[in-house]
Amino acid sequence: MNYQFLNHIASPDDVKKLNIEQLGVLCDELRDCILETVSQNGGHLASNLGSVELTVALHKVFDSPTDSIVFDVGHQCYPHKLLTGRFNSFNTLRKPDGISGFVRPEESEHDTLISGHSSTSISSAEGFSIANELLGLKGYSIAVIGDGALTGGMAYEAIINARKKDKHLIVILNDNKMSISKSRSALAKHLSTIRTRKKYHKFKMGVEKFLVKIPLIGHSLRSFVFKVKNMLKNSIYDSNIFEALGFYYMGPIDGHNLTTLIDMLEIAKDENRPVLLHIKTQKGKGFALAENDPNVYHGVSNFDKALGVDSPKADSFSAVFGRKICEIAERDNTVCAITAAMPDGTGLKEFSARFKNRFFDVGIAEQHAVTFSAALAKKGLKPVFAVYSTFLQRAYDQIIHDAAIEGLPLTLAVDRAGFVGEDGETHQGLFDVAFLSSIPGVKIFAPSNYDELEKMLEIRLSDPKGVAAIRYPRGKQAENCHDTHYIGQEFNICGDGNSAIVCYGSLFDTVLAAAKELESVGRSIAVVKLNEITELSDNLINSLLEYERIFFFEEAVFKGSVSEALGCLLLCNGFNGEYYPHAVNGFVKQNTANNQRREFGLDLDSILTEINEVI
Repeated sequence: MNYQFLNHIASPDDVKKLNIEQLGVLCDELRDCILETVSQNGGHLASNLGSVELTVALHKVFDSPTDSIVFDVGHQCYPHKLLTGRFNSFNTLRKPDGISGFVRPEESEHDTLISGHSSTSISSAEGFSIANELLGLKGYSIAVIGDGALTGGMAYEAIINARKKDKHLIVILNDNKMSISKSRSALAKHLSTIRTRKKYHKFKMGVEKFLVKIPLIGHSLRSFVFKVKNMLKNSIYDSNIFEALGFYYMGPIDGHNLTTLIDMLEIAKDENRPVLLHIKTQKGKGFALAENDPNVYHGVSNFDKALGVDSPKADSFSAVFGRKICEIAERDNTVCAITAAMPDGTGLKEFSARFKNRFFDVGIAEQHAVTFSAALAKKGLKPVFAVYSTFLQRAYDQIIHDAAIEGLPLTLAVDRAGFVGEDGETHQGLFDVAFLSSIPGVKIFAPSNYDELEKMLEIRLSDPKGVAAIRYPRGKQAENCHDTHYIGQEFNICGDGNSAIVCYGSLFDTVLAAAKELESVGRSIAVVKLNEITELSDNLINSLLEYERIFFFEEAVFKGSVSEALGCLLLCNGFNGEYYPHAVNGFVKQNTANNQRREFGLDLDSILTEINEVI
């Protein structure tokens, strides 16, 4: 792709050389490049299109990497990548060995800390700012956080802990959805306009300097004047939480007006105290389809730019879960559904429409979601918290402290369990088995197909006791999947032989296919499919003691895994055969889910190779 300016941007220094008209052209080029690449590779689209002018202004005003720019989550970091030397590699976005869809310090000195989960940017920026102060280093710390990420409690923990003396901390609230500081009147709107003009701030700072220079009474007079000013301002405006917590609030301003953005960022640099700059932007800016439906175009697979993205596929584990919980809730008015800002992704869109008083979207607040759900359960309701595996990690303490200790009947619908593909290390669902199975009394169900998911949810909600998780993968069930006629049994055994393969969940059909291929060459091997993967029973252990060799293939981290626990139990019960556990070690980089299984030896060919080498 050939562009007038973008092709020649090798670093933020090149952005600084452009005038305001040229920067406007650069913004258009950034949008075109992002749209072209995401339509081919998939990725986060609407949020990146909305943050173009902001990112250009940031690199025009600040000096990265001396100044640390921290993007919350990283859903809006594509313009930043293009302006920091990654234009020529941008076509590898989210591809194997390509650049990440999130911020990655290993890619560039202009990326600060790794990102992928929300509400962390202000804490990071605050840490960078304090570190600079302690080490005597120059530089501003800028957190770029969206209004969605601001629903996460960690953001407020950081805001509360920011120090008024921190002269170089700037928080930019990229508001593309909700209104935080609402004006009451025409006068307030007029004053907002005045307050976002550069001349106003220069005049204000000049007055402050003049007052301070007055002998003996200067500092006291300055303090008195600005207390009066704030009293008048607060009588016209709604109270502002950020100023109450020690930030100097600026805005709201048009986040697509480059001149205003640049002026306000320059002013924020001169304030010498923590600043919160509130900008208002439009998700999907410049691409009509994304402007009209930003939720659909938040995260997308590859698509035709002219036709738009395909309608969400009805055939997936998430969709089946969503339909089934609606069916159960229709006849059981104690069933409630909770999500942490993911109603569409977790399949709860229909539930939210049909059972509005029993549906709760708590925002990006997984910790709150678990404790809130535990309280619902305490009162006799049947809460189901639908959450991606990678985000459930954020609520580990609440599961233990607020639900498991009391044995409250909380159900966790753990979506995107296992490999999830191109989002990379921060999003793989590989840790939930280890951390959930370490909690006493927690039961984990592992369906391998839609029918099992429906039956497990039905059985669980018919008489819930204690904390239970039903974990299922992203996407579809296997084609021609095997029916195990699940009716609540802990495990199934398919076939016979002197050796056995143990597995659970989405790997079952792959393992079964491997067993059939082995049988076709005269090597009979049994497949033991676990339906419940915690509190492994004596019945299971006694059944496995009969085999000479046991292989265990598991799409989860090995430390704390079911295969590790089973190995200990077999050893303690006198197993004299050979045991070969195979799980995931290390963090999993971006790739397709199928390639990730191949890389970690969990695809059909790898399973056959390992078993044949042993036998």
